[in-house]
Amino acid sequence: MRKTILSAAVVFALACLVPAPAALAADGMGNHRLGVGANYWKTIDEIDVANVDEDGLSWLLTYQYAPMGLFKFEADLEYFPDLGGGSDPVWAPQAFVILGGTLYAGAGIGIYTSDGDWGDAPFYMLRAGLDFPVLPFLFLDINANYRFNDWGSLSGNDLDTDTIRLGAAVRFAL
Repeated sequence: MRKTILSAAVVFALACLVPAPAALAADGMGNHRLGVGANYWKTIDEIDVANVDEDGLSWLLTYQYAPMGLFKFEADLEYFPDLGGGSDPVWAPQAFVILGGTLYAGAGIGIYTSDGDWGDAPFYMLRAGLDFPVLPFLFLDINANYRFNDWGSLSGNDLDTDTIRLGAAVRFAL
């Protein structure tokens, strides 16, 4: 369990820190945003496996770099307290490229990890949303996502169902 949390935290920290040195030198710290959020998710297909939820709530820690122009880059670490009927929480580090301003669209990639084991394959996402300032330093992001999942084998069944998600995040400009 500690190994999973440590691995997920390291991946998230590296994703957050990689663009920071060049970006900080170029334009100061105003375009970096750090925050928290939540997603409500629902599977597209019905899952006929006992003790496996078809919907739920996940939490996330989010970092976004918003340079001038229409592009944003985002790194999230999503936390599922109970996913797939297991007793261990599931973590999902992910990255997005976003195009747009207040109204935006984006694409992303991520992978699941639980109890030190990484998923067999990444998942891919499409996102559309609204990202607007509530205060000069506080941004609200409301989004809808489609996640292409291949869950692999669970209780002897091969699960391959996508999910739709509604999310919200609050980010503070640094």
